[in-house]
Amino acid sequence: MKVVIVEPNKPAYAAEIGNDLKSMQTVVGGLIEPIYYLEDQDAVMVGNEEAKLIGLEGNRRFGDKIVAGTFFICGNSGDEFCSLTDEQCEKYAGEFSQPHTITRDEVEQDMGITFIAY
Repeated sequence: MKVVIVEPNKPAYAAEIGNDLKSMQTVVGGLIEPIYYLEDQDAVMVGNEEAKLIGLEGNRRFGDKIVAGTFFICGNSGDEFCSLTDEQCEKYAGEFSQPHTITRDEVEQDMGITFIAY
């Protein structure tokens, strides 16, 4: 599966990974979860579900949210992950070419949980 991998403190790059759970978990270093911060409905970010809880380094900012740990961007065809097109690879490698500097405190502050009482 053709994806763009985004690691903390590094420019993004296109890569080929297996289209199986183990391969995806290897890239993100643990349990995977889709992250829906991209405007493109045909692509999705996939990151480590426990990234902030296990202390992974901050990676990129999305508005007031922070994604920690390595994530990858792949195609999204309904309920399945798939390869990106060459154009999408170029787009996202360019979009994530500049690493963000994110402190540990910023990551911890972004871990807040809101409780709503009824």
